[in-house]
Amino acid sequence: MSENPARVARLGQNQYGKAETRVVRITREGDLHHIKDLNVSVSLSGDMDDVHYSGSNAHVLPTDTTKNTVYAFAKEHGIGSPEEFGLLLARHFVESQEPIHRARIRIEEYAWERIGGPGTQHSFARTGGGTRVAQVVHDAEGSEVVSGLKDLTVLNSTDSEFWGYRKDRYTTLPEAYDRILATDVSTRWRYSWSDAGDGPAPDWDACYREARRHLLDAFAQTYSLSLQQTLYGMGARVIENRPEIDEIRLSLPNKHHFLVDLSPFGLENDNEVYFAADRPYGLIEATVLRDGAEARIPPELTNL
Repeated sequence: MSENPARVARLGQNQYGKAETRVVRITREGDLHHIKDLNVSVSLSGDMDDVHYSGSNAHVLPTDTTKNTVYAFAKEHGIGSPEEFGLLLARHFVESQEPIHRARIRIEEYAWERIGGPGTQHSFARTGGGTRVAQVVHDAEGSEVVSGLKDLTVLNSTDSEFWGYRKDRYTTLPEAYDRILATDVSTRWRYSWSDAGDGPAPDWDACYREARRHLLDAFAQTYSLSLQQTLYGMGARVIENRPEIDEIRLSLPNKHHFLVDLSPFGLENDNEVYFAADRPYGLIEATVLRDGAEARIPPELTNL
């Protein structure tokens, strides 16, 4: 460590790594192929004072090496779930490099589905049902896993209202008793599991599938008087049904749909024709916790 009491400026939090390494892993079982498509970002921190103060790279593992490690691990270990792959990488960097005390791995997974009939077991199309994400942090205290999804667009064409809100002299929005409710879901959930003696890891893929299903079910089944109410219902459904999850944070932009005024054309618009506005948009964000759990997901990890 470099210490100089005469310094006016001192180094604060710092990290470095290789961002957005794209890796595609094809697994071949005869004519049947499987695909895993990830975007992996590695961030490392630890004993890095000297490289900032004097430019000494003695404690620096090159970011090019972290990129190469992603590719090598895809070959040597394969890619199961993003969480499992992230844990392998995070532990490797901390446990193999003495100056590195903490590794954070962020992963996006892009889903593919098979297309075609018999004889086309190697053909795929990218799906549009949201992007799976995961973050793994590993340090001397163990590992913490946060999973989630983003860019999942959902819409209810009815069963949504918005009225009874406060008004002032700048309020022009009319009250709505039957409106479209649409949003792009961005959410992260934190598992109670840690590798510091908590037993076997959860089934990451099953947890993701079920958490996603509960989010969608709650969105569809909630008669919404506000997007906040819908958000809480979605988060609470996950907490109530997935005991391995202690905390979930959601960021829901309100994708406004405004009725088009068709009266200039002599037409009545009976909740049929809308203008879909992309901005500005209302942004509703909140965390839902298991009773007794601590809020640990950073607010900025979801959307804004």
